Amino acid sequence: MPRLALYSLVVCALAVTAAVVSFVEGSFLGVVWILLAGLSSNMAWYYIRRAKIEKTAAAEG
Repeated sequence: MPRLALYSLVVCALAVTAAVVSFVEGSFLGVVWILLAGLSSNMAWYYIRRAKIEKTAAAEG
Protein backbone atom coordinates (compact mmCIF):
# COMPACT_ATOMS: atom_id res chain seq x y z
CA MET A 1 0.00 0.00 0.00
CA PRO A 2 1.41 3.40 -0.92
CA ARG A 3 2.53 5.60 1.93
CA LEU A 4 0.18 8.46 1.04
CA ALA A 5 -2.78 6.08 1.02
CA LEU A 6 -1.81 4.82 4.45
CA TYR A 7 -1.52 8.37 5.79
CA SER A 8 -4.92 9.21 4.31
CA LEU A 9 -6.51 6.21 5.99
CA VAL A 10 -5.01 7.23 9.33
CA VAL A 11 -6.36 10.77 8.91
CA CYS A 12 -9.75 9.34 7.99
CA ALA A 13 -9.87 7.17 11.12
CA LEU A 14 -8.82 10.07 13.33
CA ALA A 15 -11.38 12.38 11.72
CA VAL A 16 -14.18 9.87 12.28
CA THR A 17 -13.12 9.52 15.91
CA ALA A 18 -13.05 13.29 16.34
CA ALA A 19 -16.49 13.56 14.74
CA VAL A 20 -17.96 11.01 17.12
CA VAL A 21 -16.45 12.78 20.12
CA SER A 22 -17.73 16.14 18.88
CA PHE A 23 -21.26 14.87 18.37
CA VAL A 24 -21.28 13.12 21.76
CA GLU A 25 -20.28 16.39 23.42
CA GLY A 26 -23.11 18.16 21.58
CA SER A 27 -20.98 20.20 19.21
CA PHE A 28 -21.87 20.61 15.56
CA LEU A 29 -18.17 20.93 14.76
CA GLY A 30 -18.40 17.21 14.00
CA VAL A 31 -19.79 18.12 10.58
CA VAL A 32 -16.38 19.51 9.65
CA TRP A 33 -14.73 16.31 10.84
CA ILE A 34 -17.14 14.24 8.73
CA LEU A 35 -16.23 16.30 5.67
CA LEU A 36 -12.52 15.80 6.40
CA ALA A 37 -13.09 12.06 6.77
CA GLY A 38 -14.80 11.96 3.38
CA LEU A 39 -12.00 13.88 1.73
CA SER A 40 -9.27 11.72 3.21
CA SER A 41 -11.06 8.46 2.32
CA ASN A 42 -11.35 9.66 -1.29
CA MET A 43 -7.65 10.50 -1.28
CA ALA A 44 -6.80 7.02 0.01
CA TRP A 45 -8.98 5.42 -2.66
CA TYR A 46 -7.28 7.53 -5.36
CA TYR A 47 -3.75 6.64 -4.27
CA ILE A 48 -4.56 2.93 -4.00
CA ARG A 49 -6.11 2.90 -7.49
CA ARG A 50 -3.20 4.89 -8.94
CA ALA A 51 -0.67 2.46 -7.47
CA LYS A 52 -2.61 -0.49 -8.85
CA ILE A 53 -2.73 1.06 -12.34
CA GLU A 54 0.98 1.85 -12.24
CA LYS A 55 1.75 -1.69 -11.13
CA THR A 56 -0.20 -3.24 -14.00
CA ALA A 57 1.36 -0.82 -16.48
CA ALA A 58 4.83 -1.75 -15.28
CA ALA A 59 4.02 -5.45 -15.59
CA GLU A 60 2.77 -5.03 -19.16
CA GLY A 61 5.60 -2.84 -20.38
